[in-house]
Amino acid sequence: MKKRSAEPRPAVGSREIVASLAGAHGGASASFYRPKQVIYSQGDAADSVYYVEIGRVRVTVISERGMEAVVGILGAGDFCGEGCLSGQLRRTATAAAMVECRITRFEKRAMIWVLGAKPEFAERFMAHLLTRNIRIEEDLVDQLFISSERRLARLLLVLANCGKDGKPEPIVAKVSQGMLAEMIGATRSRVSFFMNRFRRLGLIDYNGHLEVHSSLLNAVLHDDPHINPRRGSALSRPGRSRR
Repeated sequence: MKKRSAEPRPAVGSREIVASLAGAHGGASASFYRPKQVIYSQGDAADSVYYVEIGRVRVTVISERGMEAVVGILGAGDFCGEGCLSGQLRRTATAAAMVECRITRFEKRAMIWVLGAKPEFAERFMAHLLTRNIRIEEDLVDQLFISSERRLARLLLVLANCGKDGKPEPIVAKVSQGMLAEMIGATRSRVSFFMNRFRRLGLIDYNGHLEVHSSLLNAVLHDDPHINPRRGSALSRPGRSRR
């Protein structure tokens, strides 16, 4: 199976671009959000699109039985709530800040105007949609064919922005093992088992604050030889499913 880069998704726009577009037409405004503050809730009217300038946003869905599932974690350069542009009348998910965020809100009419009047912005927005679609397809393939241990490793690399300037960063947002389990389709006990293994192998530091080492990137992308399957790691065996 072809290996996939664990680098974070590229930002589709910069704060300067969004600021200039927001000032060019009414219906756009930037706001700051505190950790855990809700940006929009499932069931709300879908009348605007949000652009994450700074911070991280958690997107969740609640089933009719009240079960909550994390369906995505967005970072700087990501949009959310764009379903309103395709006729969505109500929000199908809840978006909330994980850390302090600066987010620009575009009313639907303003977003439609910007997409028509600013080709550069429209091109970046289209790149965002295509990137997200590819990511969803890859996540589905991961669920079907890739071990849960490798899925967790890839998720940690994304959350730590590993690959940016070649250096991983600490995960500043508080991410529970239960949340990680929901996102990779595994149980919390399995995530705990894998996290302890990664820590023993020196791939992460996990003492209150989670920090991902570049050695985890090597293990995922290059099957670093120091990750020995005989020592209990499944990272070097991507075709074998372990749930």
